[in-house]
Amino acid sequence: MGKGFFVTGTDTGIGKTTVSCALLRAFAAQGKKVAGMKPIVAGSENGQWVDVEQLLAASNVNVTRQQINPYAFDPPISPHLAARQLGTEIDLSVIHHAYQQLCAKADLVIVEGAGGFLVPINDRQNGADLAKTLNLPVILVVGMRLGCLNHALLTAQAIQAAGLTLAGWVANCVDPQMLALEQNIAALEQRLDCPLLGTLPFLGETDIAHSIGLLDTKILTSNHIVKPRMNPS
Repeated sequence: MGKGFFVTGTDTGIGKTTVSCALLRAFAAQGKKVAGMKPIVAGSENGQWVDVEQLLAASNVNVTRQQINPYAFDPPISPHLAARQLGTEIDLSVIHHAYQQLCAKADLVIVEGAGGFLVPINDRQNGADLAKTLNLPVILVVGMRLGCLNHALLTAQAIQAAGLTLAGWVANCVDPQMLALEQNIAALEQRLDCPLLGTLPFLGETDIAHSIGLLDTKILTSNHIVKPRMNPS
């Protein structure tokens, strides 16, 4: 059976892909077969979906682009709106099937969510429903900037309210000018009921290679072994 983690964030553009790829490469360095997954991506650059390309490059098993990314949309808008513009609807059973295919090939699958945890993905469901369908423990990426305390604590509450395990969190320093950075990280360490996996310094442009050694993956592998459900909820 496969096991893995669902990576979510306090917002969009706060480093979920960087963290996901760093986790994949760290686990691969431990001899594990790994696959990244971006079930839904909205926003392309010159016809390329950068997040998907990076996750594909960080995977070390033979997987298809369709398995890694069942739904891709050009406009950088909420997934449910992007799908509606194309006259389609995101189906969680399609994502679940692709995830099972990845689990059959990999020891560990890192699934990166779209936007924040509660982003709508169709008229009835959101990112929390996706995480519940895959039945994965969650890693929360906190973009360290003004307002992040509230965003992080609300997201943690939403994860727990969904009945999911918050496996750990990552402090990603997206604002190099943030005041009282260390005090803010300490405040979250005190209030979040999960371990801090690491702090990523401000990197400017994405630097996944520099991030690999900054995350403590031993906490994750020792505490969380996940078996996917047979049917989506």
